[in-house]
Amino acid sequence: MSFNSSQQEAQFNSGLQEIRATRLAKVEELKKLGLVPYAYQWKSTHNAAHLQKTYVDLGEGEELDKEVSLAGRIMARRVFGKLAFFTLQDETGNIQLYLDKKIIQDNMSNIENPFNHLKKLIDTGDIIGVTGSIKKTEKGELSIKVKTYEILTKSLLPLPDKWHGLTDREKRYRQRYIDLIVNPSTRETFRCRSKVISSIRKFLEERGFLEIETPVLQSEAGGADARPFITHHNTLNMDLYLRIATELHLKRLIVGGFEKVFEIGRIFRNEGISTKHNPEFTSIEIYEAYSDYYGMMELTEKIITRIIHDIGQDTIIECQGQKINFSQPWRKITMNEIVKEKNNLDFESFKTFEEAKIAVNKLGIQIPEACRTIGKLLNEVFEQTVEETIIQPTFILDFPVEISPLAKPHRTKGNVVERFELYIMGRELANSFSELTDPIDQRERLEKQAIKKAAGDLEAHNIDEDFLTALEYGMPPTGGLGIGIDRLIMLLTNSASIRDVIAFPLLKNQNVES
Repeated sequence: MSFNSSQQEAQFNSGLQEIRATRLAKVEELKKLGLVPYAYQWKSTHNAAHLQKTYVDLGEGEELDKEVSLAGRIMARRVFGKLAFFTLQDETGNIQLYLDKKIIQDNMSNIENPFNHLKKLIDTGDIIGVTGSIKKTEKGELSIKVKTYEILTKSLLPLPDKWHGLTDREKRYRQRYIDLIVNPSTRETFRCRSKVISSIRKFLEERGFLEIETPVLQSEAGGADARPFITHHNTLNMDLYLRIATELHLKRLIVGGFEKVFEIGRIFRNEGISTKHNPEFTSIEIYEAYSDYYGMMELTEKIITRIIHDIGQDTIIECQGQKINFSQPWRKITMNEIVKEKNNLDFESFKTFEEAKIAVNKLGIQIPEACRTIGKLLNEVFEQTVEETIIQPTFILDFPVEISPLAKPHRTKGNVVERFELYIMGRELANSFSELTDPIDQRERLEKQAIKKAAGDLEAHNIDEDFLTALEYGMPPTGGLGIGIDRLIMLLTNSASIRDVIAFPLLKNQNVES
């Protein structure tokens, strides 16, 4: 099987090289004719979508004496003697080019046999600019009746076969430029992504939030439990970390007197790759002084429902065969309550870890060696039995203190903190705290993290002394919120994998053997 696959790959590559050689010869022929195969500019008056919308009611066979010009890539071509039909694609969509030999040669008399050059030297994949009038054919196809054309870019490699397309999913990620050319749905995904980010910024700026950029290179990784990427600065001769969160620097800004700040930025975590995880991803973190996790719950609902409105979706959307209802208010339930609801286990009733462990073992749940407290065990049961079953928007509240080193202790309950995570479609979408502002408590928690790091925990971190110093100058009560942009886009575009919504996801080097 592998031999046959290798043979097919070799034949495919050989065929590509033959096509490339033929097209290179066409480039030279164009130059000999005095034509420029790689132009410098083109000015369009319209785009395909605008023309399709404006002239949708034009009658069959009707023509308008209105000159338009536009540019795009040739996606298909049909030639019939003295007449040809090309499909031109620009960023907005497709439109047909109606190419009549007499009309072209009358309007391009400065070039010898321009229609023949068009037939012989222009291939699918080439980018051209055209001018002409509007015509709807007798078959009802809106077209540009071309008067003149200009070759703007001669492509050397062919587009995928139109019937089979680009079906290899990894190749779609690896050669995203081809995916964008041949799959309109991919372009729509990234248009949606841009609209979502724009909507978030506009929403927050309307409410007085200020976007401030924080460092990507940091001397101490912090703000999350995650393994960082390590790099080295030659001039300073020091190791640095790519940030695993923007949290600690944004909190410094709150200490400094800003009351509403946010950052949309890239985060880097040296972790596994899955349909829900990419080592480089985008998040937004938001901090509001004098608020708490209740205020952040309200803000989360408002942000996401505003996004849905701004991108033109309904309150109920479909994702991976499920109908998600974003009507407010969303469900709110504590982690303990939902575990009790699912497994009939009340962790608040357990007196010792051993008692809780015996009850959990009866469920057949694998307990990791590092899980040695009731709080961590509660979280483990939640992740293994509950998380993936949460389909509708649900706020999971009040997390164990052991797994929340940056959150305030709950004001009325012991052993938990004021923290929520928003789950939709079995995935965590947002994370929020009533932020810990007590510098003594914060130091104690970070010291425990440092002990875990010293013991070999790759996701634990050293103490960030400068952050603790900032807290000692005083940070007001603050609510913090983080939302995973990529997972949100997955939800709103009905995408099954995070790689579908990241333009250039990280992939294994093809030259490295496994």
